[in-house]
Amino acid sequence: MSINLLIVAVLAIGAFASPDPNYKPRPPQYGAPPRYEYVEIPHCAKNTTKSWCLEDSEYPRRKVQQALDEHYQAVLAFYKDKLASTENSVDGLDKLNDEIYLCPSSTGYIRPLRAINVDGKWRTIINNVESYGIKYTQTARVEECDVVVGTNCPLVESCYDSKCIQKNMFHRFLVYNPYEENFPFAIEKFKLPGSCGCVVGAFHL
Repeated sequence: MSINLLIVAVLAIGAFASPDPNYKPRPPQYGAPPRYEYVEIPHCAKNTTKSWCLEDSEYPRRKVQQALDEHYQAVLAFYKDKLASTENSVDGLDKLNDEIYLCPSSTGYIRPLRAINVDGKWRTIINNVESYGIKYTQTARVEECDVVVGTNCPLVESCYDSKCIQKNMFHRFLVYNPYEENFPFAIEKFKLPGSCGCVVGAFHL
């Protein structure tokens, strides 16, 4: 028998040999594509202890603008409805009046680029972006206690039990969600500090 015929015979016998009982097939190296969920924490969140970002070097301004241009009519209707139906909307205001409070607080008008919604997820908020001559801005008035919550109200007589509390308000913002391909916009709720209140209790000598 020639060498070539011998090699062919050996290969043929090996093909019909019983498999190794210790052999385990390797798992496939492929699988279904990952399922994307909007659970990202933006980089700007590392630089603040608040639930919003006023500055964001990674804000997707170009993508937001392109999406606004593509869905111009529908987004504009969303935006106008949000302004008309949101009672605490303060768009157009950016100055504070002199006010006196029983608990010291800091008040300001903010235009967040990112914020945590009521479901605890960070969202991209449409702010300071222009599309077809319309500049989309969304402003919220916030007021935060300057004292530790639960301490006595400084301007209330000590004969009364009192404490400072942080009150919150709900705001509606137009947001951009890149994982919604058909219409990447929605209006969602956000809880922001609305006022620093004083609760007065019983009188005692």
